[in-house]
Parts: sequence; structure tokens; C-alpha cells
Amino acid sequence: MRLRAAKGKLKIEHSILKGVREVLERLVEQNGDEIRAVIPGVIRPVRDARGEVKVRVTTALQNGWKLIALSGGARQEVFVSTTMSREELERALERAGKR
Repeated sequence: MRLRAAKGKLKIEHSILKGVREVLERLVEQNGDEIRAVIPGVIRPVRDARGEVKVRVTTALQNGWKLIALSGGARQEVFVSTTMSREELERALERAGKR
């Protein structure tokens, strides 16, 4: 399957949770120099994903970070290839989450 890209860095293979795409687009827009790629992953239903969109940094990877996004009764893994530290990415996500 061919990857579609939004602004060259947000890779879109399949659907993205409602509200999460906008946060990821703002993240890339505001921090384009430090972010190489944002790759949304698998979506799974969960009971505790109600209310506003939440995105949190969970695991360090070889070339970036794994995030978990919660929205609309589901969770989605998101992989971010970046040079940012955990704290920098958390602050950038906080800024991107505010409209």
C-alpha cells in the first residue's frame, strides 16, 4: 500500500482517530525542523477513551518516541521520528493540543 503524506511528514496509511489528526498536523506544522516523520498505527477500542482527545508519550524508540492517542472510545499508537527529548515532545504536544 502506498503511503499518502500530509505536509510531507504525517504518513497516512489508514484512518486516524477523530480529533487526533488535527493535533498531529499542528505538531508537524509547529515543530517541522525537529520531526522527521509521524506514523499513525493500529486503532483498538478501549473503555477509558472518553472525553477530549489525549495524546501521551509512552516509550522511547531507536529514532524517536511512541505515543498513545485516546479519543472516541478507541486508542491509537503513533510513532514519531524526531530528535526531540521526551520533555520537549510533551510540551510540543501540549501546544499542538490547544486550539
